[in-house]
Amino acid sequence: MSSDEIVSPDLTRNQSLVLDALAKSAAPMSAYNLLDHLRVEGFRAPLQVYRALDKLVAQGRVHRLESLSAFMACQDPDCTSHAATVFMICEKCGKVSERSDAGVARDLQAVARSDNFSVSKTNIELRGACGKC
Repeated sequence: MSSDEIVSPDLTRNQSLVLDALAKSAAPMSAYNLLDHLRVEGFRAPLQVYRALDKLVAQGRVHRLESLSAFMACQDPDCTSHAATVFMICEKCGKVSERSDAGVARDLQAVARSDNFSVSKTNIELRGACGKC
């Protein structure tokens, strides 16, 4: 592991390698992209990647973008405290921006309450074109 890679005492070696690869990637990566990228580090099976991703998602360090079947490193160090996260996915360049929005969270909570539903976490994916495209 090089000195500029993410190292955390609460992460396993595989988790650190996966998180570092995602943090350095210009775009979200699928589990199989990660596997191909990390073969030089000794990854041989998809299960190694999926186990690391499961833990990183549970810790709030990585997000799964459902519409892309891909993962990205969290861009907001305070992300786990937000009730709603909005991902803006550029369909032209692939850039993904992450934002939290308290107003959106309140509105969605109100919709859920009207149906007697309790929301624990919300991720919204918006697809379109970024300002540069």
